[in-house]
Amino acid sequence: MPTTSPLANSRTEPDGSAVVRVLSYNVRSLRDDTDAVARVITACAPDLVLVQEAPLFFRWRKQLARLAADSGLVILTGGGTAAGPAVLCSLRATVERTEDVLLPLTPGHFRRGLATAVVRIAGARLGVVACHLGLSAAERQEQAGMLLDRLAGLGVTHAVAGGDINEGPGGRAFGRLTSVLQDCRATAPWGAEHTFPAKDPDRRIDAIFVTKGVEVLGCGVPTGLPGVTGSDLRAATDHLPVLAALRIPAAQDGP
Repeated sequence: MPTTSPLANSRTEPDGSAVVRVLSYNVRSLRDDTDAVARVITACAPDLVLVQEAPLFFRWRKQLARLAADSGLVILTGGGTAAGPAVLCSLRATVERTEDVLLPLTPGHFRRGLATAVVRIAGARLGVVACHLGLSAAERQEQAGMLLDRLAGLGVTHAVAGGDINEGPGGRAFGRLTSVLQDCRATAPWGAEHTFPAKDPDRRIDAIFVTKGVEVLGCGVPTGLPGVTGSDLRAATDHLPVLAALRIPAAQDGP
């Protein structure tokens, strides 16, 4: 059963480890209520936001920058250059490097990509990947493998990946990810479970995953979190966000 206790706030531990909040959110190209999206993000007080379906076309950078500013964050990487996934961050994060990756195009399907980064927060070093997997099962399965390869190639001990998986925990792509990574929701349930559709959610197709060694303190849809209203969640976009609190050990590896 999910816990109803408050989700851990961001903080730095005496040993240099970092408690961070990570939010994953499909914002549907900001076609709905952008102010509601910003209010939800702000109320979640994240250190990192893994965005899916960031604006791709006319003045997409300006739209994404406005969302970041309205949420008290900055753009870390991604957006149009990653075919939709993006990463926003608070000033708590020090950026080591970023890379936007376009995945191979599946004929007849939308181009997919990954927004990736390595950051330092307090004494912790963390790899970050935002993703949005494809609509066909075969495509998702292949892209899940590419995501794992990209995580392994970041050269970090601890990493977080998240996004719109387009299938639930029973799917093959989801299973491929959880064969290597922790499913944060399954590890430490908190808040609500289902993420889609926002107005009457009945499935969990959005998720946050972490590597072994990262402690998951809680993860779920932040319904009931102070400042997150049902009206904003329904108006913001067609997905509900997923919020996780993670404890990242202090780094033992170098850049």
